[in-house]
Amino acid sequence: MSPPGGEPRRLVELDVLRGFALSGILLVNALLMAGPDVVHGGGPGAPAVDRVAAWAVTALVTTKFYLLFSFLFGCSFVFQARSARRAGAAFAPRHLRRTAALFVIGLLHAVLLFPGDILTTYAMLGLVLYGLRGLRPRAALRLAAVLLAAVAAVLLGYGLLTAALTAPAAPGPVPAGGTAAYRGGAASVVAAHLGDLPAALAANLLYAPDMLAAFLAGLAAARSGLVERRGRDRAWLRGAVVRLLPAGLAGGVVAACCANGPLDGRWFLTGRAVAVLTAPALTAAYACGLLLLLDPRGPAARVLASAGRMALSHYLAQSLVLACVFTGYGFALYGRLGTAAVLAGCVPLYGAQLALGALWAGRARYGPAELLLRTVTRGRRPGRDGSTSPGPRPARPAAGPRPAP
Repeated sequence: MSPPGGEPRRLVELDVLRGFALSGILLVNALLMAGPDVVHGGGPGAPAVDRVAAWAVTALVTTKFYLLFSFLFGCSFVFQARSARRAGAAFAPRHLRRTAALFVIGLLHAVLLFPGDILTTYAMLGLVLYGLRGLRPRAALRLAAVLLAAVAAVLLGYGLLTAALTAPAAPGPVPAGGTAAYRGGAASVVAAHLGDLPAALAANLLYAPDMLAAFLAGLAAARSGLVERRGRDRAWLRGAVVRLLPAGLAGGVVAACCANGPLDGRWFLTGRAVAVLTAPALTAAYACGLLLLLDPRGPAARVLASAGRMALSHYLAQSLVLACVFTGYGFALYGRLGTAAVLAGCVPLYGAQLALGALWAGRARYGPAELLLRTVTRGRRPGRDGSTSPGPRPARPAAGPRPAP
C-alpha cells in the first residue's frame, strides 16, 4: 500500500546500491579528470605503485559501476511509471520533462565540469527505454543479451584487426596536449571541455547499447520484483556471488592486461570486448555481495542509503570538487599527480560525502539536484513529505520495503 498522494515507498536496498556505486564512479572519474596519463598509470617509466593502481582500477572498477547506475536507472523507470499511475497522472509528460531536465543538467555538467558526463546519454536512452516499456521481463533480458553481444562483437572484430594489422607501438606516456588549457583560467578550461566533448560523446555512443542493456535488466528486475523477493535472501545472494564472481574477475583481469599491460595498446579494444561481456557478472556479484554483508537496518546501510537517495547531487558535487582540484578553477593539479595519489585522495572525499549526506538526510528529504529534477518532473515543487499536493503531512507508513522513486 502506498502513502497518500500516490507516493511509492522506497526499497532501501536500491538506495544502498546507489550510495555504493558513487564510490566506483568517483574513482574512475577522478583518474580521467586528473589527466590522460594518470588513468593509464603514467606509462612504463612511472612508479610501480601507480601502474599497479591503474591496473587494479581497470580490472575491478572501470565499466562496473556505471552499469550498476544504469541498472538502477531501469528500476527507477518502472517505479516512476507506477508512481504516476497511482497519482492519476500521465507518465509520458512526466518522463519527457525528467529526461529533458537530465539532458540540460548533463550538458551543463559536461561543459563546465567534466566532458565525460553520462547524464546526457542517460537522457537520450531514457527516451528509447520509454519506447521499450511494454517488454515483458524475459523479452527485456533477451534484448539486453543481444545488445551486449552486438557491442562485444564490434569491439572484438575491430580489436583483433587492430592487433593483427598494426605494428606494436613504442612504450611511452600518453600525450597530454590539453594540459596548459586545463591549468588555465575558467575560459580556458571551458574551451578545453568543449574541445574534448565530441570524443567523449562518441565514446558514450559506442557504449550506449551496453548502458541500454543495463536499463533493460533493471526494468526486468523491477517488473519481476527481484529485489523484493531476493534482496534479503542470504542463500540466493551467496549463490549469486559464487556463480558470478569468478567470470567477472577473470574478465576484469583480461581487460586490465589489454589496457594496462603486459599487452600493448593494440589489444585495448579486445580487452574492452571482454569487459562488455563479463562486467555485468562482476557488477552483479558486487551488488549481491554488498547486500549479503550489510544489515539493511544497520548504520552502514543507513549511511549508504542516505547518499543513494541524493546520488545525482553527490555525482555533481564530485565533479565540482575534482574540477577545483585538477583544473584552473582551483589548484590546477592536472597531470601533476600520480595514479595512487589521486585514488588515495578519493577516500576522504567519498567519506566526506557519506557524512554530509547523512547529515543532509536528517534535515531534508531531497538533495538540491533531486529537488530540482523532481520539481521539473512533477511540474510543481514537492512538499516536505514528498507529495506534490497541498495538505497535512501524511502519517508515517509502516516499516517495510520501499521502492525507489
